[in-house]
Amino acid sequence: MAQVSSSSSRDSGRMQRGDADQMPHDPELISVVPTEPPPCSPAAERMRRHRERRRQGLRCLTIELRAAEINALIREGLLNAEMRNDPNAVVEALYEHLERTLDSTP
Repeated sequence: MAQVSSSSSRDSGRMQRGDADQMPHDPELISVVPTEPPPCSPAAERMRRHRERRRQGLRCLTIELRAAEINALIREGLLNAEMRNDPNAVVEALYEHLERTLDSTP
């Protein structure tokens, strides 16, 4: 019967017990598993937000307002006159106007 030496098992590419102490401990060979998923691409993030809005029954729209419509928000007390050029303030005033005029609760 032929005997197989222990070195031939290492040559075959398989790890045997005791081989770990002979492995190099090079930090470049050690991989670190990230604890967080990798960041999404901007397109994937937009799609995620789109789907979340759909689940909530919301729609994202772009609208154009005339100066007269912004003036009406100011007259109604929904928008401070000094904030007329602040897009976020105009959006909030428009949301409030829609809540008041289209309130769906009976």
